[in-house]
Amino acid sequence: MSRARPGYLPFFALVFAATALAQNQGPTGSDFVPLFNGKDLTGWRVGAEILDGKTESADKRFQVVDGVIVCNEGKGIKDLYTTREFSKDFHLKLEFRASPRSDSGVYIRGPQLQVRDYPTVGPYKPKSFRAGDWNELEVMVRSNVPVATVNGKSLSDRDVLELIVRDGSPNATLNGKPVAIANIQVSVGPAALCKCNGEVLESAFKIPAKGGIGLQAETGKFEYRNIRIKELQ
Repeated sequence: MSRARPGYLPFFALVFAATALAQNQGPTGSDFVPLFNGKDLTGWRVGAEILDGKTESADKRFQVVDGVIVCNEGKGIKDLYTTREFSKDFHLKLEFRASPRSDSGVYIRGPQLQVRDYPTVGPYKPKSFRAGDWNELEVMVRSNVPVATVNGKSLSDRDVLELIVRDGSPNATLNGKPVAIANIQVSVGPAALCKCNGEVLESAFKIPAKGGIGLQAETGKFEYRNIRIKELQ
């Protein structure tokens, strides 16, 4: 995207697109491994409370009902985590159902992807969202993904960041508007492509190199089922 102009020395141009991650999604066969057995919370924990063989946490914020993990509203935020941590690239699939105005989240090695009743709470607005019904969430984790942030916000596939040297000094623009060089960060590391019903929510969601998968109980009733993962390395 760099253009030579009188008085301008092209230094480098950065265009970060979700397609780079999407084109390398890996296989999608039947070899997914369930993280939830549909019967109890074996393989999960709430803090130090290991829930193997149990159908609910001690505070009842998480319960298994009819093959579904139910996240109940209560005092404060509570998190349900896998007892296992994941360091390899992986493909995670699950289904969720949100009650009106409910707020939950899926933790991907620690950082939380907001999973909510999107039409009323946001922050994402997938057009295919099925209110009061089941929706599919897909998370594709890859290593060595280039990620650019400006003012702490990751750039999407629609953003164009350009850096040039003018009169010996670097100058940057984001989507044609000037930005401060000090507010730009570029890194290469693990990131997740996150989709709801096939629509991109986050093209390169920054995550650590290792961690568990978690579900959040916050506002309203939230349900999860068919939680399965495929490690890609």
